[in-house]
Amino acid sequence: MKVAVVILNYNGREHLETFLPSVIQHSGQHDIIVADNASTDDSVNFLQKNYPNITLIENNSNGGFAKGYNEALKQVSADIYVLLNSDVEVTENWIDPVVQKMMAHPKVVACQPKILAYKRKDHFEHAGACGGYIDKNYFPFCRGRMFHVAEKDVGQYDNDAQIFWATGACMFIRSETFHEHGGFDADFFAHMEEIDLCWRIQNKGDEIWCFPESKVYHLGGGTLNYMSPKKTYLNFRNNLYMIHKNHEGILFFKMFYRLFLDGQAGVKFTLGGQFSHCWAVLKAHVHYYRDFFTLVRKRKALKAKKTHSAQTIFKGNILWSFFFKKRRTFNELDLNKFNSRLPGLKKTDG
Repeated sequence: MKVAVVILNYNGREHLETFLPSVIQHSGQHDIIVADNASTDDSVNFLQKNYPNITLIENNSNGGFAKGYNEALKQVSADIYVLLNSDVEVTENWIDPVVQKMMAHPKVVACQPKILAYKRKDHFEHAGACGGYIDKNYFPFCRGRMFHVAEKDVGQYDNDAQIFWATGACMFIRSETFHEHGGFDADFFAHMEEIDLCWRIQNKGDEIWCFPESKVYHLGGGTLNYMSPKKTYLNFRNNLYMIHKNHEGILFFKMFYRLFLDGQAGVKFTLGGQFSHCWAVLKAHVHYYRDFFTLVRKRKALKAKKTHSAQTIFKGNILWSFFFKKRRTFNELDLNKFNSRLPGLKKTDG
């Protein structure tokens, strides 16, 4: 199968200089492509001067992670795309074991490796860790990362596992699948677009997996700092977008509850003096209402195409488990609250 590693770059010249050599060193004969999102730094000149043999795609504008990849991948011919952040250090033999498992299991259409922290290489990284999930209220978490707590990697999640979402920091996805689903939702711009896509994929009966035999190291916050109010805005807004589009059953009560929980987060930001983050939550809600009817149309279109239900949603309340029961690691959760047919997870009494 033809594999293309596609790195989306925006003003990331420093990251390209630091991390691109590892990608070249450890990617064998697979294609390496950099898609530039109309950078205003010297990224393009740097690539043309130092890596003339690497294919460069220049997008006309900065449409964020979602639109940037959508536009770039229209120009990439491959069976499997590996979407890789520009701030990721890869390791020896990081591609082939994953591709081999995808070839052996046609239902596995997207997956990720183990994601460790570049600055703490014995700990999981926030964006993806060892595979992502969502709870019944659609809060995301990972094997190896619950909210702000990243676990030390001692091999506790080295088993292959079916997951709900694969991180966009390093996502393997069949090109046919990506284009069949229309790629990422460009309205998300950045953050959670990969969760939305993985949800849509599962609603057609296909599977998402984590294969931790492969591992990479992610710096994180390479384009947008984790403490940025803009990141807060995008995360809150896009979570509302995603729920509205994909939630099964009666939408009103679920959205009302999530909007209420968001309001509590806004109060917490205010009490902590983080006024810009409180404003980011409010702005996210305003824009959700602004885009309400667009989301209604998207929801209707997706419902018409849906053939299956996602089997990898955690039926518990991750907020309650983490903040009230003080269960700070994935293995402390009641894993029986996952679907009983879900492979790769060890059931516990939690």
